[in-house]
Amino acid sequence: MICYLITKTNQTSIRESTKQSLQFKAVSGKQIFADFSGGELTSDAGLLFLREIESNIGIIKDVASVLPDSRHLGYVKHSMREMLTQRVFQIAAGYEDANDSNFLRHDPVLKLACNRLDDALASQSTMTRFENGFGKLTQYRIAKAFVDNFIRSYKKPPEAIILDIDDTEDKTYGAQQLVLFNAYHNSYCYMPIHIYEGQSGKLVTTILRPGKRPSGRETLAIIKRIVRHIRKAWPEVGILLRGDSHYASKEVMDYCEDNGLFYIFGLTTQQPMEKTTAKCRNEAETLYNLENKPVKLFGEFMYQASSWRQARRVIYKAEHNEKGDNLRFIITNLENQNIGMVYGDIYCGRGKMELFIKEHKCHLFSDRTSCSSFMTNQFRLFLHSIAYVLMYALRETCLQNTQFAKAQFDTIRLKILKIGARIVRMSTKIKIHLPTAFPYQDDLYQLWQNCVT
Repeated sequence: MICYLITKTNQTSIRESTKQSLQFKAVSGKQIFADFSGGELTSDAGLLFLREIESNIGIIKDVASVLPDSRHLGYVKHSMREMLTQRVFQIAAGYEDANDSNFLRHDPVLKLACNRLDDALASQSTMTRFENGFGKLTQYRIAKAFVDNFIRSYKKPPEAIILDIDDTEDKTYGAQQLVLFNAYHNSYCYMPIHIYEGQSGKLVTTILRPGKRPSGRETLAIIKRIVRHIRKAWPEVGILLRGDSHYASKEVMDYCEDNGLFYIFGLTTQQPMEKTTAKCRNEAETLYNLENKPVKLFGEFMYQASSWRQARRVIYKAEHNEKGDNLRFIITNLENQNIGMVYGDIYCGRGKMELFIKEHKCHLFSDRTSCSSFMTNQFRLFLHSIAYVLMYALRETCLQNTQFAKAQFDTIRLKILKIGARIVRMSTKIKIHLPTAFPYQDDLYQLWQNCVT
């Protein structure tokens, strides 16, 4: 027992000493020590550029304007907009958990980015109460604010846009509300819907959902609201709705045909469709055996399922390669006669959406929906979506003419946001001293010019 107490005391002493000073191997006979007494330093000086981006596009301002605040004004230390800014900037910098607020609330550059100088930012407990404070109506208003910001991102109305819609697995590990088991993914999960503009990658909105395939009525309810809002601002815009076979429901196709929208969806193979394409598939196999290289043949026919009100145009790809037969179908109301282009260029172009979702989910950690409340998890998804909008604007508008113009979000964070700096306060100004040996000084200068002009 005496030995145990001595050992425990020694360990505590070592831990306290290590916290004050870290010793490393000597160089040229000189001892090397490190400690945490550097004062006004930051590892995220690049957040100042995000602050400039936000002042230009106003996504945080838009979302904060619809957040209700029932707190007693006499006890309020942090505004809704400040807490929203703090949380979103933390996510963009790679701190996806609310727990990180306890340390980052003292970071000098994060405080500047949130327009605060002296007092600390919100702590984890304050941030958690903030995230848990919004109901269904507020969530709807936030989703509408995203669409408003998407519309405002265009200087003039576009002639046409592509609305790419898809869902993604969001694994859960606790007792969250509305979590379901998804047999396809073999996990308990949510299945949030992501909607992007397919040509540019701009985020339109994200909707958290239970872990099941969306029904036609559910998809239609989302699409109708978005299209109605977009056409209110752009009455003449052409809209193409694009998605996989999950979204090829009669409700969605009927709505598109009745309201002047184009659509192109994947289509699940049915037995009558296989019989119709048998001749083309046999031809593809014959050509493969003769040429010993992959063969793709395209064709089309009119098809009407029993639940459809009319026959619709179906385009198929009969492919044969070393793995055998590969038959795929799409359905569309496009009238373009080049069926190879409709399938290969227009429909397959939706593959870029996987990259958009990857940046949203993997680089900005939007699958951190670990709260027990479904509404809180929806709000968290919106927080990560705001970070996506900011990072996208940073890359597309301010990193042009730099080597990071096409970089992924994780690369931009590592190279641009994660910059060490020393902050010096003076009576009339604040100076941010960046590292003299920073390797991307020219790119940073170009970024600054693009932000402020």
